[in-house]
Amino acid sequence: MKLFVKVFLSLLVGTLCLWLAIRKMDLSATASVLRGLPLSAVLIYAATMVPTHLFRAWRWKYLLRPIGVSLSFRRLMIISTVGFMAILALPFRLGEFARPYYVVRGGQSRMSALLGTVAVERIVDGLVISILFFITYLLAFRAGGSGYSSVLAGAAWLSLIGFLSLTIFLACALRWTEKTIRLVLAATLLRRFAPATAERLADKLRALIQGFRALREPRNMIPFLAQTVLYWFSNGFGMWLLARDMQLAIPLTGAFAAMAFTGVLISLPNSPGLVGQFHAGVLIALGAYLPAATVSSFGGAYAIALHGIQFVWYVGWGFLALWAVGEGSRSLRTMVVESKRAVEEGEAS
Repeated sequence: MKLFVKVFLSLLVGTLCLWLAIRKMDLSATASVLRGLPLSAVLIYAATMVPTHLFRAWRWKYLLRPIGVSLSFRRLMIISTVGFMAILALPFRLGEFARPYYVVRGGQSRMSALLGTVAVERIVDGLVISILFFITYLLAFRAGGSGYSSVLAGAAWLSLIGFLSLTIFLACALRWTEKTIRLVLAATLLRRFAPATAERLADKLRALIQGFRALREPRNMIPFLAQTVLYWFSNGFGMWLLARDMQLAIPLTGAFAAMAFTGVLISLPNSPGLVGQFHAGVLIALGAYLPAATVSSFGGAYAIALHGIQFVWYVGWGFLALWAVGEGSRSLRTMVVESKRAVEEGEAS
């Protein structure tokens, strides 16, 4: 039933976003622009995805090291590549379990501690794109009457406040672990109504917070943050190059705004393949920089091309990595079922 509810919510969000995206597209003009898409534009954008993929995968090493997990560069890239495919392909962020699952199979750590490292990634990523989004909003406003709609402006403020709050929680959990756990248990009333469940939750929270340890150590925190910045810059720069090759005259800040708002939007329960959410995010953001007629034709083609190239990249490399990950670990269905069970039990089988 829980899985059904999650899938239903992800499909509902995806359907709503797909409807919003289609409303903003002139399908005939979009198809015409796509037919004229030069192969060189696709290849140039694909080339920028190499450093993006590398930095996105490599930075996890610095979160794993403080909890005693050591992976070779080859193994790290294989596991991360399968994980990125799972995040993209599976609904409701179920793919987030993939990377911890494959590490747990090696017996190096608890699932809850590994999920703590993933939580750090998500919070830091959210904070980075929220700050980028807010900066692009301020720059556009300063340039003389922001073209940002009330939806974009509201999203800029809400995402910044939301991820700043999560960052403060993370800092409190690191500084006052036991006090933070007691506060969470008090807020849920579990100690009063389900003491046994409260103790199990407290144990899982302690293990989860272990995944935050890298943020205490400069030798891990600094390279992790540096590679995170490089990852997002490479991503936004590639989007800008593709936009320019598709005759979309947006500034570099416009590409970062499209990337950041799309990132905020897909942090909601995501649809399979991010269909709808990705396209709506790009089109709504482009509306702050381009006339509606351009967005409905060239912008629609840009959103489809961008999503299509990324989908082929991550799914294609992901399936190749899935064959290299090891015998008995090549089923995404098995990965989802077993990893969820490991999360619920708090320990690897």
